Amino acid sequence: MSEVLTIFSILGVFLLGAMSPGPSFVVVSRIAISGERMDGLAAAIGMGIGGLIFASIAVAGLTALLVQVAWLDIGLRIAGGLYLLWIGIRIWRGATEPVEITSDASARPGSFRKALMRALLVQLANPKTAIFYASMFAAMLPASPPLWMLLVLPPLLFCNEFVWYAIVAFAFSSSRPRSIYLRAKHWIDRAAGAVVGALGVKLVIEGMGAARRAGG
Repeated sequence: MSEVLTIFSILGVFLLGAMSPGPSFVVVSRIAISGERMDGLAAAIGMGIGGLIFASIAVAGLTALLVQVAWLDIGLRIAGGLYLLWIGIRIWRGATEPVEITSDASARPGSFRKALMRALLVQLANPKTAIFYASMFAAMLPASPPLWMLLVLPPLLFCNEFVWYAIVAFAFSSSRPRSIYLRAKHWIDRAAGAVVGALGVKLVIEGMGAARRAGG
């Protein structure tokens, strides 16, 4: 019974983490609001897959490398930061471009896959997410967890991420949020691009600072 409670506690903590504002929320909401609801769901699946990957890595204990191998942690921070910065710049530059909304998903071939991959890459671009998964697992799992617990946690955390971002996708693909976005697209996109870009710059600065400390 205590093991089941542990799993629910972990799911609750990770749900709160997913609900905190960040680049993932920005990207999923923007995809949902400027495209089809299915695109938003594809982005939610991408976020879920990212959570599944991070959880599997944490279960395997491989994230300990980020703590023990300094250059790997530094490289991931800088690479992830540069990717988020690139995403932020693209959102900013596209702020003045009109949004072409169609109700026919077949008119936009490959949009489901593109939305999924974009969300997945944004999720994987932040090494802090990997550290969060590893630290939470280390803090909340029992010293010798049973094998079944390690096997069920990654798919459950996939569901955790997917369900939250599916709610985000459904909310932002509704007509009222979409009409608000279209009226204020220029300012919303500029703000979203600035937030994502700033997070990317922060990661790059942290990575370069860690590199200087390692070199010193």
